[in-house]
Amino acid sequence: MTTPDPAREAPATHRFSVRVYYEDTDFSGAVYHANFLRFMERARTEILRDRGVDQGASFAGDATETFGLVVRSMNIEWLKPARMDDLLTVESRADRIGGATLELDQRILRGDEILLTAKVRIACVINGRAARLPAGLKERLANG
Repeated sequence: MTTPDPAREAPATHRFSVRVYYEDTDFSGAVYHANFLRFMERARTEILRDRGVDQGASFAGDATETFGLVVRSMNIEWLKPARMDDLLTVESRADRIGGATLELDQRILRGDEILLTAKVRIACVINGRAARLPAGLKERLANG
């Protein structure tokens, strides 16, 4: 019987910190709900950057793998508000990497307190059409 590889069983969780500024809040002083989407998008961009993916070059067609990633669906649970000056952590973990899609679990925390959870499904596009994820990208995401 072989011993399971813990690194294979539990994909790495990426952490991205973001400070809440006045501009992120609504009239009540809480973070406006749509701004949580921006925080999660930034975290997804940083995952790619940390894994050596140059989105700017890919978008401009200057990379060996030219592609775009678009959100196809998102299921979000807002649990608690965030407020001005809070230091938040966006945690992202690849749940499933398919042929043309990627599913991420994301959550936003203030310390140990979970404020939001989300399941995000991302599709790969090339020249505006659905396409398979480039092999190099799949490898970088799987081995992150």
